[in-house]
Amino acid sequence: MAALSEPVFLLNLNPLFTSKNPYPIHFLNLPKLPSKPLVIATCCAATPPSPSPSPSLPQDSDQNPFQTSSERIRDRRKVVRLAWEKLVRWSRSWRSKAKTDVLERTKKVVVLGGGSFGTAMAAHVANRKAQMEVSLLVRDPAVCQSINENHCNYKYFPEHKLPENVTATSDAKTALLGADYCLHAVPVQFSASFIEGIAEHVDPGLPFISLSKGLELNTLRMMSQIIPQTLKNPRQPFVALSGPSFALELMNKLPTAMVVASKDKKLANAVQQLLASSYLRISTSSDVTGVEIAGALKNVLAIAAGIVDGMNLGNNSMAALVAQGCSEIRWLATKMGAKPATITGLSGTGDIMLTCFVNLSRNRTVGVRLGSGEKLEDILSSMNQVAEGVSTAGAVIALAQKYNVKMPVLTAIARIIDSELTPKKAVLELMSLPQVVQTP
Repeated sequence: MAALSEPVFLLNLNPLFTSKNPYPIHFLNLPKLPSKPLVIATCCAATPPSPSPSPSLPQDSDQNPFQTSSERIRDRRKVVRLAWEKLVRWSRSWRSKAKTDVLERTKKVVVLGGGSFGTAMAAHVANRKAQMEVSLLVRDPAVCQSINENHCNYKYFPEHKLPENVTATSDAKTALLGADYCLHAVPVQFSASFIEGIAEHVDPGLPFISLSKGLELNTLRMMSQIIPQTLKNPRQPFVALSGPSFALELMNKLPTAMVVASKDKKLANAVQQLLASSYLRISTSSDVTGVEIAGALKNVLAIAAGIVDGMNLGNNSMAALVAQGCSEIRWLATKMGAKPATITGLSGTGDIMLTCFVNLSRNRTVGVRLGSGEKLEDILSSMNQVAEGVSTAGAVIALAQKYNVKMPVLTAIARIIDSELTPKKAVLELMSLPQVVQTP
């Protein structure tokens, strides 16, 4: 037989190759060998050839064994660059298709409540279009005067100038007249009485965008229940806005992401277009219950996180507590009909991380001071803003009983708020609970 010459064609009988090309041919350059008879054995794909001492062939056709390290890095960077360019093209295409005339059609937005977050959202909406009228309905005459004369909310943002198209009034009729959207920023515990006072001036078709997070203490109602029931209009358009967002950072136009949730998909999309900007991303959801219950209970968990910090219990206990609290929120929320994905998203885990770990959180501050030994009455009397978690904690035990969910961490916080437990005693009791199998 003739001597073996180059190149040699070898059939790769690897059964893992695709059906489109089951027998790819590799070209292998071998050195010239002395002339010897060559015995060729036939075999089928089901019977792989016996191992050979000769150098192994590359099994991955996408890798070149002779490629240098710098070449591999260059190729990898090219893949990443192409993936990024594809993402950018998709983003531009989506934005061009998603453009609506919502912003163009909106002439007036009213914001109920002149607190920190209400003021921040009023400024944000006003910056979206200079021709839009943004009216803040506030009760404090001094705040009203400060906004109208000095274009700032002296109580919460004395160093931030508000847009010229933001005005304030104490007259509900004036504020609500001709409004296209209503942002509700009144604390949950005072919302029902506030809405009752303005109900006669509310248009039945006016969309309410709730910025308030919490549960009404005596009724356990969420804002999606409080607003339509108080207005005696079950069809009142409603959207819940939630997510990890501090008012100060919104005022400073730092990148932020939030969620709008509504059972009306068209309304959720409209609010998304109204609020989304270069520094505020808005996602939409139909899971109103999940967004609201996560936003309410994360405030209670933030108090617990603050207590751990105030007692100097360390990072291990902080991580364990927040993880347990997240599980408890998920257990209750899903029992109430929420989607698990909502609890692990922006309005759930995202908001929990921000509220539990950052000092700007009012609820966390309450917890730190409780853990340091201060009395709740003294803490609340020294604050100029409402910590919703204090009131919401009282609803936790009732909810846990109603839906038959064990919530040891959040229940402990409710007992601390009610002065039935000291923070130190609560830690001892939680650590003495039976050792259990981790549940999903």
